[in-house]
Amino acid sequence: MTSPVPTTGRQPAIGFIFVTVVLAVLGFGLLIPVLPELVKQFKAGNVTEGSHSYGVLVSVYALMQFFGAPILGSLSDRFGRRKVILIALAGSALDFAAMALAPSLTLLFVARMIGGVTAGIISTANAYVADVTPPEKRAQGFGLMGAAFGLGFIIGPLFGGILGSIDLRLPFWAAAGCAALNWLYGCLVLPESLALENRRDFSWKRANPIGAILALKRFPAVLGLAESYFILTLAQMMLFSIWALYTGHRYGWDPQHVGLSLTLVGVISAVVQAVLAKRIIGRLGDTRGVILGLVLSAVAQTLYGLATESWMIYTIILLGSFAGIAGPAMQSYITKHVPPNEQGAVQGVYSGLASLAGIPGPLIATWAFGWSVRDGQPAWLAGLPFFMAATLVLFALVLATRSFAKHATPAATAATSTPSA
Repeated sequence: MTSPVPTTGRQPAIGFIFVTVVLAVLGFGLLIPVLPELVKQFKAGNVTEGSHSYGVLVSVYALMQFFGAPILGSLSDRFGRRKVILIALAGSALDFAAMALAPSLTLLFVARMIGGVTAGIISTANAYVADVTPPEKRAQGFGLMGAAFGLGFIIGPLFGGILGSIDLRLPFWAAAGCAALNWLYGCLVLPESLALENRRDFSWKRANPIGAILALKRFPAVLGLAESYFILTLAQMMLFSIWALYTGHRYGWDPQHVGLSLTLVGVISAVVQAVLAKRIIGRLGDTRGVILGLVLSAVAQTLYGLATESWMIYTIILLGSFAGIAGPAMQSYITKHVPPNEQGAVQGVYSGLASLAGIPGPLIATWAFGWSVRDGQPAWLAGLPFFMAATLVLFALVLATRSFAKHATPAATAATSTPSA
């Protein structure tokens, strides 16, 4: 069995997992500009039917991920992070290759279901970070993972749009290649992070999504924040699922233009997550970092829906990217309230909650969009999904504030809310 990462080797381990996440997100990002268009082709170019089918496709993927993520999280607590990461990467490579070959919408759905079951790489990567970083540096570590997300979105959508302008299937093959390369990279250089003494037996009670969520009752502060996390993720899923459809309809953007806009999101997010998040959260503390991020998210969502010209979108992206500090702050807060031998399971639960939010989120957004762009509707009504998402974020803010106030203790306050010098 691979030896756990020693204390002196922690920094290289973070570097390994950073590259793993970059390549994983790169593969996913390649598909964003082209997948809605491919689904519309299966629906003979009908925008309304295509948007509805696309929403169902994204929701089915999230449903399978909801059931798969807690299982993979608990397996990583039993057998280690490395093995689970490699399994997830192999599943992603098969998923992307199957999508590239799919001759019908039905087989495209089957491929997405397979990919959803093994899409546990991010939650396991978060548990990996918690394994190899001390509590006081976890916000910085999770900020680095956010930067990996941003970097993947810099490259992925950009090349997805370029390759998609050549052939809509080409980005799927590129994504499969990235996942395969990532798997090979992990096999060769990724060390294990979970020490033997911190492992625990696998339990189906903890691994099934409902049982895993109920198990959070043992950590009241984490359970309280789970409500806010779910609502926030629901709003974010609405934004991502409607981005290509909304910008294509309202501003006439093609896949390449969509890719360029998401590349800008990735660039700014990488800067915020890698450079600014640790400074902002270090000064404000985890709780205030979460609150500030939620406020900025609600404002950005509202402005996206109100933007009448395409150039306004780029200005709003600058503001919205700073909302990304909520993620690292929330992850840091969570890990400080969970013991080492349950980090994987809890991260799996939160990944499962994200998947659960991804089930109704795309359906709500795409069906609201399809209704709002019918003949005779005013142009501004196309922003309805963004207005709905902003309302959800404000609700998440209320829930998070209530949870922080309820579970604030002298120890927790000192660990999460005291500004650094």
